[in-house]
Amino acid sequence: MDKKDLQILSQLQKNAATPLSELAQTVNLSSTPCWRRVQKLWEEGVIEKQVALCNPDKLNVGVTVFVAIRTNQHSDAWMKRFVQGTREIPEIVEIYRMSGDIDYLLKVVAPDIAGYDKVYKRLIKAVDLQDVSSSFAMEVLKSTTALPLDYIETKGRA
Repeated sequence: MDKKDLQILSQLQKNAATPLSELAQTVNLSSTPCWRRVQKLWEEGVIEKQVALCNPDKLNVGVTVFVAIRTNQHSDAWMKRFVQGTREIPEIVEIYRMSGDIDYLLKVVAPDIAGYDKVYKRLIKAVDLQDVSSSFAMEVLKSTTALPLDYIETKGRA
């Protein structure tokens, strides 16, 4: 990967729908070499997918809740039930297995507190939990899907 590839990734992370001609112009390449580079990034798995990022307020899920979960069960069977149960709840948009005092951290979107309560009830019905702590986001100060590109070793060519 070289600096041109990183420029392409930077632009595509800002807007994956950037027309090829505009992308090529932005990174100072002609269309065909630019297209080949994009295809190579797909083939190498650097680019995994393209998505449409929707406005949560327009979809009436403007409340974000971070749910910290602790469990005293760490069996494979429990983990499978937990993963299956949480994946079936569309309001749970991110799930992380954590180190430290919290076993799992969930990001949940809902229309309001009552909507979150419905999610909570589905969650505790799906699997036994030792402790569930919910924190409601008051304000979004930063939200991005763009990953930092500063940690890639680049080849000499530009």
